[in-house]
Amino acid sequence: MALKQNRSILPGFGLAMGITVAYLSVLVLIPLSTIFLNTAHMGWHHFWSVVTSPRVEAAYRISFGASFLAAIIDSMLGFIAAWALTRYRFIGAGILDAIVDLPFALPTSVAGITLTAIFANNGLIGSLLAPLGIRVAFTRLGIVVALIFVGVPFVVRTVQPVLQELDPELEEAAETLGATRARTFARVILPAIVPSVLTGFALAFARGLGEYGSVIFISGNMPLRTEIAPLLIVIELEQFDYRAATAIALVVLLASFVILLAINLLQRWTARTYAL
Repeated sequence: MALKQNRSILPGFGLAMGITVAYLSVLVLIPLSTIFLNTAHMGWHHFWSVVTSPRVEAAYRISFGASFLAAIIDSMLGFIAAWALTRYRFIGAGILDAIVDLPFALPTSVAGITLTAIFANNGLIGSLLAPLGIRVAFTRLGIVVALIFVGVPFVVRTVQPVLQELDPELEEAAETLGATRARTFARVILPAIVPSVLTGFALAFARGLGEYGSVIFISGNMPLRTEIAPLLIVIELEQFDYRAATAIALVVLLASFVILLAINLLQRWTARTYAL
């Protein structure tokens, strides 16, 4: 009787858990396991020679560096956008809120072509930056711009619900007690949004690492300069060198897992710290 009383009152746990495990196994775990299996047949020396070649190392630095920088910028821009959409009422707010989701619906290749046309030296924005000596298209800066474009909605959509649930009366109470705007932000708003901002950062970073379509157009794909890791994987696949492709993918997978795990642990630690 005691065991029955401790069971959850919500029915269907066994079925829901079974479907979840089956889904993760078929669509996530089994496909990812093939990467390890294909790489295992390479041999350590062959694997190491592939992943440490100058071209691959340069692609790793560009992919991880650009994704990290873009995710940081996305965190700031996403918070500002979420704050404006949540705290202010203005004409066109609904349209702006819909535009935030545009990178989700827009094909990445279309986004890449559009960004390249805009930021090229003769483009709408590129023509204004060119006299200043700033080149965006076909440079690493262009990669960052493309990753910012595809990553900022993740931050907005994770921070926006938290700001909507945050009662403005808490800020008003802090101000009536003599707190400045900066102190109110640090003591009232920041503890509530830090976990969601970290979540948005992790999502934007992960999206940036795997982004392909929007980057290959604006980057120029110059080896050792503007070539990203996903492009090298596609190149190896087109050359039917599947083991080299899986070796490059394995390094990205493991590094991404470690980074995302660290971010999740930091998120939990931050949530516990601010809760105390």
